[in-house]
Amino acid sequence: MPSRSPILVLLLWSLFAGSAAEAQQKAGPTSDNIVARGEYLARAGDCIACHTAPEGRTFAGGRAMPTPFGTLYSSNITPDRETGIGKWTAEDFYKAMHTGRFPDGGLMYPAMPFASYTKVTRADSEAIFAYLKSIPPVNQRNREHDLRFPYSNRQLILGWRTLYFNEGEFKPDPTKSAEWNRGAYLVEGLGHCGMCHSPINALGGTAQSDAFKGGLIPMQNWYAPSLTSNREAGLGDWSIQDISDLLQTGVSQRGVVYGPMAEVVHNSLQYLSDEDTRAMAVYLKGISEPSPPPPASSVLPTTESSLLISLGKTVYDKNCASCHGAQGEGKPPHWPPLANNQSIEMQSAVNPIRMVLNGGYPPGTKGNPMPYGMPPFAGLLSDNEVAAVVSYIRTAWGNRGTPVSARDANELRSAPLN
Repeated sequence: MPSRSPILVLLLWSLFAGSAAEAQQKAGPTSDNIVARGEYLARAGDCIACHTAPEGRTFAGGRAMPTPFGTLYSSNITPDRETGIGKWTAEDFYKAMHTGRFPDGGLMYPAMPFASYTKVTRADSEAIFAYLKSIPPVNQRNREHDLRFPYSNRQLILGWRTLYFNEGEFKPDPTKSAEWNRGAYLVEGLGHCGMCHSPINALGGTAQSDAFKGGLIPMQNWYAPSLTSNREAGLGDWSIQDISDLLQTGVSQRGVVYGPMAEVVHNSLQYLSDEDTRAMAVYLKGISEPSPPPPASSVLPTTESSLLISLGKTVYDKNCASCHGAQGEGKPPHWPPLANNQSIEMQSAVNPIRMVLNGGYPPGTKGNPMPYGMPPFAGLLSDNEVAAVVSYIRTAWGNRGTPVSARDANELRSAPLN
């Protein structure tokens, strides 16, 4: 299935005993139409993001997914009997979701997030399968993966699975509310948020103890911030409404999504029900870990740092203040504040550097159909000026980030835009 994102719709939160498990099971639109519910769940799982190539037919696969081990190509999941999943049964599909194996027992590469999808219930798996069986079949053969030796040997996946795969459906936490459990089910399972928001090691895996602690997305050069640390994207001091707005519309009073997360909101999260979005917000707020901000420190020599900050203020006043404010206050929700902004202050400066270089737009969503964007400055600013303005916004107005160097800026000029 897909690459990254979240989720399902809540029919009813039962007020009776055992409601946590019941509510988690009752995903789908307010009808008994299994195909409609499956379509909702496929949106929630962001299947289209991986299984549809640019300019390609929907769900026909063929999208290139570069990895440190070579390039993988997504598969055709239309109901074509020759090249898609037309001969699969509901049991075959559940086996793929739950165990990461093809109908013949073959091993799937973990770019298919079965380590998350194993948490999805059989009922939800069957609904997604019913939807996929209802879409137009596309006769398009799957493209062979282009992996370096020895990674082309699928038997190596057995070792990966031993280290990083824990099979089993989601089990509600009886000490938490039904809403919290619903959010956990969406974030940890179908949403597979941990695929981006957890650090990935040299083996392409993530230790359970590092779940949601953030990391650089391989080959994309975007940093997916920690969802647990309030120094990064931890949402402990955000309101439930602000978190919900960010997930569903891409903008809020506290921040705006760009980069890969904008795609997730555009393809997936904007289609979730208010109830499911709120449940995710409750869960995400609940897993944040309070942590005091570290004292500011510079990795650059003091003189160089001072010169950078001085130049940075000049660049900022000329190019940035008209939207983001002289004091970094912004004009929420469309122009985000930079003062006291976790995404600006966090240890990795990759994202703010890329935003200055490449600019970007939040996603167009039904809640924000005409988003305001930021222009790219790669052609207007030198490496020194990019480093200077990013250093300035990371250290001004009480922000506790660290300065960055011209080399940091230069290295990201060649980062892929897609």
